[in-house]
Amino acid sequence: MTPIRYRIAAADPHAHLFEVRCELAASAAAQRFTLPSWIRGSYLVRDFAKHVLNLRAESRGVALPIERIDKRSFRVLARSAPLTLSYQVYAFDASVRKAYLDAHRGFFNASSLCYRPEGVDASEYEIEILRPDPAICARWKLATTLRSVSVDHDGFGRYRAGSYEELLDNPVEMGDFRRIDFDVDGIPHAYVLSGRCEVDAARLIDDTTRICHAQRELFGQEPHAGVGFDRYLFLTQVTANGYGGLEHRRCSALVTARDALPRPGQAGLRKGYRGFLGLVSHEYFHLWNVKRITPAPFAESDLRAEAYSRDLWAYEGITSYYDDLMLLRAAVLDAPAYLDLLAENATRLSRTPGRQVQTLADASFEAWIKYYQPDENTPNQAVNYYIKGALAALCVDLKLRRESKITLDDVMRTLWQRYGADDRPVPESGLEHLAAELSGLDLRAFFDRLLRSTEELPLTELLAEFGVLAQPRVAQSASDLGGRVNGKAELHVSLGLSLRAGDTTISQVHSAAPAVRAGLAAGDNLVAIDGLRITTANWAKTLETLTPGRAIKLHYFRGDELFDTQLVPEASPADTWTLTLVETAEPAVLARRRNWLGA
Repeated sequence: MTPIRYRIAAADPHAHLFEVRCELAASAAAQRFTLPSWIRGSYLVRDFAKHVLNLRAESRGVALPIERIDKRSFRVLARSAPLTLSYQVYAFDASVRKAYLDAHRGFFNASSLCYRPEGVDASEYEIEILRPDPAICARWKLATTLRSVSVDHDGFGRYRAGSYEELLDNPVEMGDFRRIDFDVDGIPHAYVLSGRCEVDAARLIDDTTRICHAQRELFGQEPHAGVGFDRYLFLTQVTANGYGGLEHRRCSALVTARDALPRPGQAGLRKGYRGFLGLVSHEYFHLWNVKRITPAPFAESDLRAEAYSRDLWAYEGITSYYDDLMLLRAAVLDAPAYLDLLAENATRLSRTPGRQVQTLADASFEAWIKYYQPDENTPNQAVNYYIKGALAALCVDLKLRRESKITLDDVMRTLWQRYGADDRPVPESGLEHLAAELSGLDLRAFFDRLLRSTEELPLTELLAEFGVLAQPRVAQSASDLGGRVNGKAELHVSLGLSLRAGDTTISQVHSAAPAVRAGLAAGDNLVAIDGLRITTANWAKTLETLTPGRAIKLHYFRGDELFDTQLVPEASPADTWTLTLVETAEPAVLARRRNWLGA
């Protein structure tokens, strides 16, 4: 059977244009082509087709008419076979979700470039990626986890995928990147670092190897090379201050800040590097949870329209729980540092008024319009299913450890064995039912509280059963994100607003807070309090002079008009968490804690 063939060329890097050709040996009389509306792992309709230019179709040199069907589909009125489709794609999205091209770097997901010919019986898709003009793109190489057919020493040439889904699931990185190869449990892995950076490769490999090994141990060293898992790539774009990632079955696409990577000679676990390793851990855990242990609504979607699941918390939230836990198991950080990370998550949640409005199940279902389309009011009406989902996963793990003979590890392994290993989709509420089955516990009321109510999570009482004291406190400063305290000072007043970084413009106004009652709104620019000018430099000190309950006169610009209002500050809430190991706990409690956190 003749494969569907694509040819990708970096036609004009300066104009950010890829040239794409799609060739069919046989086609229908009215051949339909479509592009996806979204990319797996990122739950937003992205309308990839909006970047397509100069669409043409022909057969044996004769132009064929094209009939538009909708924003992502069209029909070619083919007179005969073969059929060739050609077009350009504007690629200037520096995220991990679309495509990017300039004279320094190229990257693409096939969902942005490759139209799918519908109804064509094809068991293979072949993609040829041409070498860019060396006069513009000097020393370029190519990295991808697509199966190579015939490539040169730099990786340019022909690749093959067994399905359109496989084609979409293997992004391509091009440029003068640095590649660092290493093995994890006998399976080749590599970092592909695009962008200027100076990195301690030995440390990066050592830390990453231990993290990946810890995760592979959880899942019984599956998948292994014998089932086609022959390599894994961390395709990493290095920028000034970026952060993010997208999972795939044999690789992940990452964006990181340059100073988050470990430099030669740097000691200690800096916050930026810890965050990068957490990102690596998160996307690698998706190798199992999401990419193979997949919710049925997502697995059944053909990417034409949104796919809805109330279980997204179980895939992103549980992965977020394990990403930091794996840093602990890999001995990248110790137990107190790990508890600081949990405390930071608990702090983020307690500072989100939307936790009292939206349930975790609804946050999962509404990700398309809430999480992925945030605005200034999002914190007041929505909860983050990564953050609350991670803390809910912690609650599930601790409850199972306290009241049964299993842990969340056992649930995840069984999900892998029953579903992921054979690529069987997981039905809705699958994790809930499996946790109850394996533990023998009636967990309905417990999961209702975590997922389908806006009750506070039972963090304090569960952590106490493991010798961890969880205490809410007043923040020490505007930069206090939670965790162990460094001093005795406290931020004693709250205005109920947040400012943009480096500016005195309001970014968010919290519901039921002094700023709302004073009539302030996002976008207002604060200029003075009680007649004295406000600046980013003096903002923190200005707050220290205020007294709870004592009104202040605040001047601000809304648009180009100057207004004033009276605002009454409140006492700062105890919304900042510290988690501390209790060394005098009972032996049974200490034993439970050792089983959870290690010695």
